Amino acid sequence: MVNEILTNPHQIHEFSNLELLAQQVVEGFIIGLHKSPFHGFSVEFAEHRLYNPGDPIRNIDWKVYARTDKMFVKKFEEETNLRCCIVLDASTSMYYPEIVGQNGTPPLNKLQFSVICGSAIMNILKKQRDAVSMAVFSDDVEFHSSAKSTTVHHHLLLNKMVELNNKRDKVFSQRSNDRLRKVTAAARCLHQIAENVHRRSLVVIFSDMFENVQEADEIFSALQHLKYNKHEVILFHVTDQQHELDFEFENRPYVFVDLESGEEIKLQPNQVKGFYKQRMEKFYADLKLRCGQYLIDFVEVDIQHGFRQVLLPYLLKRNKMNG
Repeated sequence: MVNEILTNPHQIHEFSNLELLAQQVVEGFIIGLHKSPFHGFSVEFAEHRLYNPGDPIRNIDWKVYARTDKMFVKKFEEETNLRCCIVLDASTSMYYPEIVGQNGTPPLNKLQFSVICGSAIMNILKKQRDAVSMAVFSDDVEFHSSAKSTTVHHHLLLNKMVELNNKRDKVFSQRSNDRLRKVTAAARCLHQIAENVHRRSLVVIFSDMFENVQEADEIFSALQHLKYNKHEVILFHVTDQQHELDFEFENRPYVFVDLESGEEIKLQPNQVKGFYKQRMEKFYADLKLRCGQYLIDFVEVDIQHGFRQVLLPYLLKRNKMNG
């Protein structure tokens, strides 16, 4: 079941406990690492690091040396304190897709996918005794916590994620014209988050970045602001690639609805597919380029392809920062 969850995220509907689900995802991921070219790569580096010439010999863990034939030194609490801020985009576009599956079960939408990934990263941070904070934004910053490593704090953030995870049912149970729609104000919100996150933190952003293309320069400015404040940043660009980027629909009449504005348009996909893909490709090429210039890790994430595509880049980044 664990491996099935990792490769088929829609299996999460069998779980009601987000903390348990996060543990299952992380455990399955670690098992997968041990069977992969990353054999020996572990999240359990909170207590040890490789010996460097000049380190006090008294800090070498000789028991680990006997097992591995490698010298590790014990790490002290001040060496393990990473601060990580998990940033979740909760604008209405993140509720896509809303169509009920063939078995009557709602599909996993982008926000739910991001919540699962965020909770799994929190589980890893907890194992490493690192401090975690969380920010949620849409048209404004709706929630922003301080960074702590306590069990109580972890439960607080998990409860907040559960609220986001369950919010979809409340939103889409309403009639279309009565829904509470929240636009994306990523640029303004990321500026605000950059100012409030503790300096030199790891900032992990989950967003589809679906904001007005005319305001692209503002988004780039906000991302640059995060780096200016000495943060390490990973931007997980979360989409349903088949539909939102590739615009793969049957060539028949559809009514397309903007989830954030409620605006509707009737057309056949082939009428606009070429133009749509051209605009999207240009915007995301610019976004990738700017992220590269600012030394921000840009990771494309397709909600149909499981959680490994998020956890591995996160863990590689964390391991690199660990030094």
